[in-house]
Amino acid sequence: MSLPKPVMRGLLGKRLRFHLPIAFTLSLLAAVSFKYTVTEPRKQAYADFYKNYDAMKEFSAMREAGVFESVRPTGE
Repeated sequence: MSLPKPVMRGLLGKRLRFHLPIAFTLSLLAAVSFKYTVTEPRKQAYADFYKNYDAMKEFSAMREAGVFESVRPTGE
């Protein structure tokens, strides 16, 4: 009794016809899930932060704390 020869001709094409649609579907699902679980909440968090952000108030607080070398606090 001998073993049957493995089918080698067209093996890559047959495997690609099976695995390529699965790979595209999974990559599309991963991209969509990343968009809605990471990027959209991050964009909303930035929008919420900058909605009430006052740059001059933040600058004045850092100036009074002595963070900058080129700008002295108002008390000095």
